Parts: sequence; C-alpha cells; structure tokens
Amino acid sequence: MGVEGAAVQDQDSKAAAAPVVEKQDMAPESEPAPSWFTPKRLLMIFCVINMINYVDRGAIASNGVNGSPRVCGGVCSHGSGIQGEFDLTNFKDGVISSAFMVGLLVASPIFASLAKSFNPFRLIGVGLSVWTFAAAGCGISVDFWSITACRMLVGVGEASFISLAAPFIDDNAPVTQRTAWLGIFYMCIPTGVALGYVYGGWVGNSFGWRYAFFGEAILMLPFAILGFVMKPLQMKGFAPAGSKSSETYAIQVEVITTDKDVPGSSHSLNKPSSSGLQRFWQDMKSLLLEKIYVINVLGYIAYNFVIGAYSYWGPKAGYSIYHMSNADLLFGGITIVGGIVGTLAGGFILDRINSTIPNAFKLLSTATFFGAIFCFSAFCFKNLYAFIVFFLIGEILVFATQGPVNFVCLHTVKPSLRPLSMAMSTVSIHVFGDVPSSPLVGVMQDRINNWRTSALILTSILFLASGIWFIGIFIPSVDRYNEDSEHPVERSNTRPLLEEATASSQPLIRCLLFGKLLKIHVDEMKINSIVKET
Repeated sequence: MGVEGAAVQDQDSKAAAAPVVEKQDMAPESEPAPSWFTPKRLLMIFCVINMINYVDRGAIASNGVNGSPRVCGGVCSHGSGIQGEFDLTNFKDGVISSAFMVGLLVASPIFASLAKSFNPFRLIGVGLSVWTFAAAGCGISVDFWSITACRMLVGVGEASFISLAAPFIDDNAPVTQRTAWLGIFYMCIPTGVALGYVYGGWVGNSFGWRYAFFGEAILMLPFAILGFVMKPLQMKGFAPAGSKSSETYAIQVEVITTDKDVPGSSHSLNKPSSSGLQRFWQDMKSLLLEKIYVINVLGYIAYNFVIGAYSYWGPKAGYSIYHMSNADLLFGGITIVGGIVGTLAGGFILDRINSTIPNAFKLLSTATFFGAIFCFSAFCFKNLYAFIVFFLIGEILVFATQGPVNFVCLHTVKPSLRPLSMAMSTVSIHVFGDVPSSPLVGVMQDRINNWRTSALILTSILFLASGIWFIGIFIPSVDRYNEDSEHPVERSNTRPLLEEATASSQPLIRCLLFGKLLKIHVDEMKINSIVKET
C-alpha cells in the first residue's frame, strides 16, 4: 500500500509539474516585441550619444572654451575661456582636459561587472544621467578643483556607455553587417571631436564658455531619460532586459535522473554564488588567458599610442615643419575625412570578405602596415601638398582598423564577458597608449628639437602595431559569439525550474519549490519502503 500510494503521489506530482515547465518554455515567446525600439533606431541613438560624448572632448579643447592664459608683459591681458578665468598654467589646463580619464578608467570595469547583476540598459541610463549633471556642473564650476571634479564625473558617466553600447550593437546588427554597424558607431569619434571644435568655438565666443557645457547637458538629457523609460532589447549572454527589476531568480533544484542517484544524493539547494569581487577576478583571469584577446589589445595599445600623439601634437608639428597658418583647420579636416571614410570602409570590407577573427587580423595588419608607410612617407616630403595627399591616404588606412579591432574584442570572449572585454580594452589603450604618448613625445621633442624626426619616430610605432596584429592571424581562434547559449553553465543533475520572475510571481516560485521538495521526500519514502520489504 505504501509503495503504491507513493507511486500515485509521484505520478500526480509529475503531472502537476509538467504544465508548469511547458508554460515556462513558452513564456518568453509570449512577450510582446518592442514596437518602436528597432535595431536601426538603436544604432542611430547610440551614434548620437557617442557623437555628443566626443563633441564634449572637442569643445573643451577648442579656443572658444579652453581659451588662453593671462599674460602680463607691459600690458596685462585677462586671458579667455577656462584658462583665463581660473588663471591656469598649461599644466593645470592639461589636467582638466584629461581628468575625465580618471573616472573613465576607474568606472569602466565596475559598470561592466554590474551588467551581470543589473539591467545593462538601465546602467546606461544611470551613466548618462551622471554625465548630464557633470556637464552642467562644469558650467557652474568656480575654480580649478571644482571643474576637475566635474570632468572626472563626466568620465564616470561615459564609462557605462562605452562598455555596453558595442555589445548591444553587435547583438542587434544583421549578421552580414555587424562590423559595418560597429564602423558606423566608431565613425562618430573623429566626427564628434571635429564638431566639438566648431561648437565650442562658436558658443564660447558668442555666449561664453560656460554655455557650451550647458548645451551639452541639454543635448544628453533626453537620452539619459530614454535609458529608463524605453523597453530595452536583451543583451546576449545576460538575463532578459525587459523586466522592471534587474534581479533574475534562478532556482536550481536537484532532480533524480536514475534510481542509482537516489541513495547517494543529498537533495540540497546549490551553494550560493561567489562574491562579486571574486567573480570579477575570475572574469579578468578568463580575459587574460584568452591569447587572441591579449594580442588584439596589445596591437590596439601600440596603435592608440600613435593616434593619441597625432591628435595632440599634429597641428603643432605641422605648423613647425610646413609653416601652416591654419594647422588646426587642416589637421581637423584630414581627421574628419580620414576618420569617416576609413572607419566605414574597414567595417564594410570585413563584412564583404566574411567577418571572421582571422580575416579581421589580416585586415588590421594590412591596413595598419600600408597606413604606416603612407604616414611615414608624408613626413618625409618637404612639399605641403604632397604631405596632405599621403597623410590623408595614411589616415584612411589607419582608421580602417576601428571596426575590425572592436569586432575581435567582442567575438573572442563569450557574450557575458563582452562588457568587461570592451571596458578593459578601453582602459588598456588609454593607460598604456594615448595618455603617456603625448608627454613622452614632448620629452623626445625637447631633447632632439626636430619635429620632423619626432613625427617619423612616432609613426614607426604603427609598424609595431601591424606586426602584433599579424601574429594574431596564426593563433588558433574560436568565435565565441554563441558560446553561452550553446554551452550553458554545467550543473550535474540539476535543471532550472524558472529562469525569470518578477516580484508578483514569487509565491508561485515558492509553491514550485515546495512541490519539488515534496517529490524528493516521496521518492525517499519509496526507497525506504522497498528496503524494508526486502
């Protein structure tokens, strides 16, 4: 009787549990798709946000906003812009222009790690809100320290966006156009900086430098609000992003698969996951052990070392070598044309030849090598027009790497690590690339006092970047874009009962958990009855 009763209860419990599991599998399909938030609109929104970020970079460096220092030699001048109003030395002025890097480098890994526990799209909303208030804070700053603190917060706000935007775009782009979409996104960097020069100069000279920051805050505010009110698309490798809460309830219960599993099983819930800090270091270890990722970032560091120094010292070197009267305008124009054409071309070419990791490295190595040849040759010419033609071709080739290099960063790691991958790539290329390159080139120029020689030595580092990326062609690589879905986390003899639930469904979760534990208890009674009878 005991065995039959247990068997009947066992069948009843299985019958009751079956509809629940089937309903769980069908639940995600029943969710309504977002009506307005299409992938193309997502790309457009991210491009505008990226553009505003780099407009800020260009604006604070423009003459209208940055201004000129106070000078006293016979007749005293009050200076203009930030430098004149706060009476800043060139060193302090340089600190303000690069202070955002502190917040960016510190906050990027933090936002990337938080994306595993919180809704990534909402994190972007939080970050852009910080950016908006920080930009407005720059406009009301009263001294060097207050504007420096606000510039650091601008970097904190930007950190959320740079870590998460590229994975979102890569997820939602058409399969045959992923690199092209990334190229369009990164094309906004040189375009934004150039527009920032124009915007900062016009607003600063017409209304005052503070209004330039107020205008940036107003431009960014709608996108910060959008991050909270729009239904987000789901990021691959993460919990569904459409829930009101960012928490995901994953209940794992041990399930009996065969009779031999019963006597030795402990029927206990899984142990809690490791702490956030331990998980972060585990993820960092995974990144560092990925040879393809490391090679890609090393090449990117060498590449950014040159590009960073170009952007800072280029106009001054051009003025010294070729006696340009409009060096800022000329180098700005070359950067815009080279940046737009090169970035778009690199993305479309990689999609055309089949966007794989080996092909990406082939394009990176080839484009950088020939770009280095043209840029190196440009500084060898004494004729200004020959310099412009060769340097423009070199810039187009060099900027063609933007789409492929970020494609490799995204596809060499599993989806759940992509935000951290982008964050650490950004941190590395700044800490070891463009941040130290400008002062090092300055030190070199002080010693040799020849801008042509300094430019040639700097440009030769592009050959190093090309060589590093060339090595990547021969290292075995695996595109891990679908790894999380194809290889879920292994848990022996376990399966999820409910992958996602809101607060209103918690009672149902408890009922399911109670029913499963009851089933385990019934199975134990069944085994005990068999043992007693034998």
